[in-house]
Amino acid sequence: MPGELASRPAVWLRVIRIAAPLAWLAATIWFVAAEGLPLTRDWILAWILLGLLAFSLGDLRGWFKGALLDWLPFFAILAGYDLARGAADGLVFEPFFLPQIEVDRFLFGGQVPTVWLQERLYTPGTLPWYGVVAWVVYMSHFFATPLLAAVLWKLDRPRFRRYAITVAVLSLAGFATYALYPAAPPWMAAERGLIPHVERVIPQIWGELGIPARFGVVGTGYEYANDVAAVPSLHAAFSLLIVLELRSIMGSARRVPRRHVAGATAGGSSRRVWALRVASLLLWLYPLAMGFALVWGGEHYVADLLLGWIYAVAAYFGVGWAWARWRRRRGDEPATATSGSFSTMTD
Repeated sequence: MPGELASRPAVWLRVIRIAAPLAWLAATIWFVAAEGLPLTRDWILAWILLGLLAFSLGDLRGWFKGALLDWLPFFAILAGYDLARGAADGLVFEPFFLPQIEVDRFLFGGQVPTVWLQERLYTPGTLPWYGVVAWVVYMSHFFATPLLAAVLWKLDRPRFRRYAITVAVLSLAGFATYALYPAAPPWMAAERGLIPHVERVIPQIWGELGIPARFGVVGTGYEYANDVAAVPSLHAAFSLLIVLELRSIMGSARRVPRRHVAGATAGGSSRRVWALRVASLLLWLYPLAMGFALVWGGEHYVADLLLGWIYAVAAYFGVGWAWARWRRRRGDEPATATSGSFSTMTD
């Protein structure tokens, strides 16, 4: 009997640890259905922190410390980028219209891909299945970066900090370019008659779907808007950055020695490696799908995507190099397989 009584708190703790994430997921579904998608930094911060709280009930002190020291500075940087992006509109130069059009025409034999795609794949007032997919991919931009950061924070704190720095560097590089090279998107060039008629498709698809949005204080208002922040495309850049980070994680998981994987067999280990390789290849569909949504939707030229991808690669490898150099100077040992890192993830 005393043993049974002693085990009850542990049982209830396990129940709570399972129920809390499920409650957070249910609350997320209810909020989106009742209020709309949370699209501003303050709402997304609250959503992420509540989710991390649901997964951290066994370490409330660690969660509170992380919220103050890791997440508030991270979101402050992102909110500062939002405000700076709005201020960059017309800060130095008037918007550039022609260079990105000429690059696309050079790359595609005189065609502007946005015009070519919309002539063949879009009719105003319709809701094609690929339009719904494009809308979902486009909207994922607002959630994928902080969601990946949350997973990294929970499972691999040093990797989270390196990722947060990379996001900050990429955002700063984007802002600097917007200030020095304000660039008009295809839909704005079409309004000036510089290219044939182009619709801004994503807002129209959104209207057809009838899904509301929930806006808060941070990221809402005229001061945050910048219609000529098109070069580089940070939608494209962050989609590629996410893939680079996830492929690095999968690479670490593939390299873990068999002795670190409980119950590993030769067949199980080979299947695990094969599954990780397939998943790693499928990840490339995300930036490609994002590129299609941006170009087909009239938001960006292909030239904008290419520059965004270059920025992402430069930020990822540049920060990675600086991070490794800094850790060596501190005398940190190379990461090994431990219970708190991705290197011990099993299928």
